[in-house]
Amino acid sequence: MLDKREVAAFFDRLAPSWDEICTHDPKKISIILDYAGIEAGLSVLDIACGTGVLFPYYLARDVKQITGVDISPKMIEQAAAKYADPRIRLLCADIETMAWDELFDCCVIYSAWPHFGRPESVIAGLAKSLRPGGRLTVAHSESREAINGRHREHAAAVSVPLVPPEELAALLAPFFTVDTAFANEEIYVVSGVRQ
Repeated sequence: MLDKREVAAFFDRLAPSWDEICTHDPKKISIILDYAGIEAGLSVLDIACGTGVLFPYYLARDVKQITGVDISPKMIEQAAAKYADPRIRLLCADIETMAWDELFDCCVIYSAWPHFGRPESVIAGLAKSLRPGGRLTVAHSESREAINGRHREHAAAVSVPLVPPEELAALLAPFFTVDTAFANEEIYVVSGVRQ
C-alpha cells in the first residue's frame, strides 16, 4: 500500500515546475472529456487535479462548477494562483476519507490513477460523490506501457502499476455500468455511469 504522506510530499516537490515538465495534447484531452461526458451546465469533480491542467478545457465546455481535489497542498496552491474563476473550488484532501456533502454530475481522474494504492476504496467513495446517472472516468493521455515505464523509473515509491482497462472496469462494476474500457498506444480510458 502507498504511503499517502509520501505521495503528497512527492507532488509538493514537483508542484512549482509541474506545468513545465508535464505537457498535455489538447486533442487527446478533448477525446477524454468527450468520453467523460463533460458538457455545458454540469458539475465536475476533478480528483488529483494537480495544478488544474484540465480546468481550461472544462471551462471551454461551459461547465457549471469545477471542484478540484488534490492531496498535495503545493499543487492546490499552484492551481489557486492560476485560476480565479468563481466556478472553481479547490480542496486539499484525501479522497478516501472525504465525506461529500453534494453530488456531482461527472468525476474525472486524469493522469493520476496509479497514485491510489487502494482502488476499491477510492471507487466506493467516488460512487457516493456522484448523482445516480453520474459518470466516473479514469484516463491517461499516454499508453499504459508508457505510464508504467515512467513510474517504474521515476515514481516507484509513490505509484502502483496501471492495470489493463478490463481489470479497472471490473473494479468499477459493483457501482458503475462501464461503457468504455480501452487502451492503445495513445490513450487509456475507463468510464462508467453510476448505477
